[in-house]
Amino acid sequence: MSSSKSVFLLFLALLPLLGVAQQRPARPGAQPSPLQKGQPIELVRADALEGGTFNGIQIRKLLGNVSLKQGTTLLFCDSAYQYTERNALEAFSNVRIIQNDTITITGDRGFYDGDTRKARITGNVTLRDPRMTLTTQLLDYELNRNLAYYSTGGHLQDPENTLDSQFGYYSTATKVFSFKRNVKLVTKDNIIDTDTLQYNTISKIAYFFGPTRIKGPQGSLYAENGNYNTVTKVSNFASNAKIETPNYLLGGDKLYYDEANQYGVATGHVSMTAKKDNIVIRGDVGRYWRAQGRAKIYGTPVMRNINQKDTLYLAADTLVSLEGRPPQNKAGVIYAYRKVRIFRADLQGRCDSLTYDRQDSIIYLSHDPVLWNNKNQLTADSMEIQQRKGKIDQMRLYGHAFSVGQDTLLNFNQVKGRNMVAYFGEKSIKKIDVLGNAESLYYALDGDTAVSGVNKALSATMAMRFAEGKLNTITFLTNPDASFIPPNELKPEESKLAGMRWRPKERPTRRQTLGKHFAPLAKKKSAAKPAKKVTVKKAAARKAPVKKKAPVVKPATAPKAATPTPKPAPLKTPVKK
Repeated sequence: MSSSKSVFLLFLALLPLLGVAQQRPARPGAQPSPLQKGQPIELVRADALEGGTFNGIQIRKLLGNVSLKQGTTLLFCDSAYQYTERNALEAFSNVRIIQNDTITITGDRGFYDGDTRKARITGNVTLRDPRMTLTTQLLDYELNRNLAYYSTGGHLQDPENTLDSQFGYYSTATKVFSFKRNVKLVTKDNIIDTDTLQYNTISKIAYFFGPTRIKGPQGSLYAENGNYNTVTKVSNFASNAKIETPNYLLGGDKLYYDEANQYGVATGHVSMTAKKDNIVIRGDVGRYWRAQGRAKIYGTPVMRNINQKDTLYLAADTLVSLEGRPPQNKAGVIYAYRKVRIFRADLQGRCDSLTYDRQDSIIYLSHDPVLWNNKNQLTADSMEIQQRKGKIDQMRLYGHAFSVGQDTLLNFNQVKGRNMVAYFGEKSIKKIDVLGNAESLYYALDGDTAVSGVNKALSATMAMRFAEGKLNTITFLTNPDASFIPPNELKPEESKLAGMRWRPKERPTRRQTLGKHFAPLAKKKSAAKPAKKVTVKKAAARKAPVKKKAPVVKPATAPKAATPTPKPAPLKTPVKK
């Protein structure tokens, strides 16, 4: 190379430095600003320089091992077009930008404006800093704002996690990423799918601003707002938050879940669903211990169990659900305590403590339980409700068992004993066995309009059979002592058995049991039907009184005297009318 040409190349290389030297000197003590707008791009090195015109614009071609500099920002490439009329350039092949020795961007091609300090890199773009690596096909980077963003899909990777999205923004100053559309964050244990997410590469916390699902080996979390710490695995979710396992779904307005300790807390409109049993529990606050398979819901919680056409509602101050533990119990158990209320179409009840074994469909009631079936009231120290195919099959009453029912004249028919077993038909009691110290008091009616007397009986055991919800016969099985009292001889103190309590005001209604958590079902409005013409004969027939058919009454076989029958066979005594 001739000496004159070498001098010319050296002169071109020194032109940017001469321009910097002619600028106003900095004030004493002032810190130089590497981000100063308009600072010229310095050529550090190039194997060859060529002048020319590109698309009608004067350029300088930089060829081979090109390196340039602006403040603390360095740019490297195989070749570049440097615009002579403005502070900008285009770089080609093996493009690399380094800022402050911490941020490195590489790609196939790039454009850089030295005045706005904005760079656009395309083709196999990679952005690296000490904490993560981002790859995409097109990246815009604003050096003044320390902001990188893409819109053609990007992939982020750090030592623990990977993240993909359609759009992304990254602040190299705060180390916070913002992602939108088709966002997927994959951690060591979970996959997070969402629409909008912020991820702090320092704290490793992901923030969600749209429908989000976290899937793990033991279930999934869902929410529409909140955050998740990928290190501690703690979630703080809001807006329709849920924990879902193969058997259960727990949700609320807000949800805190510690995955490491498998503990969650839901608040506000809490709902827990047992998928296999059609059971839903709603309340104000719910706590979930996943390792124990235990959930506790309080704040006036209500359980709904839909079984075929019948729905059982259970309310209490606190409800606890235990998941099944095969092989002993595959279905699980529900505990209720304090102010327990039960409601279904054919059964209502109250007690202070209840256990519902879903494996055997048995409900245990204790602490002053009382149940109502149609016009019958049952009380005892403790009770069992046994179900079969979703319907009540038996009720077992233990200790001070008492049955009270009202007849058409509102008289109280009563039976008491040590224990009782009530057998149910389709919807009402069909038989009651009284076991030990049995006593009964039943009113005999004359045509359902007048009292003809009172049947009182004592026996070690007795059995009562019902027809259409009314007592049909009483069978005294051991040592009976029966008597019949005419109405004029009946004393007020003889109208009740000892311990009799009629408690209709305590009977829970459907609305009282459902509380605020289950809205009442709206009644369907039936279309008005046109009135039918009624002939005079039909109208007259409709107004004619219908005579009630009196029940068949067998002659009493029990002696009126209060002496035991010597016959070994059971003695049946129907209610005398």
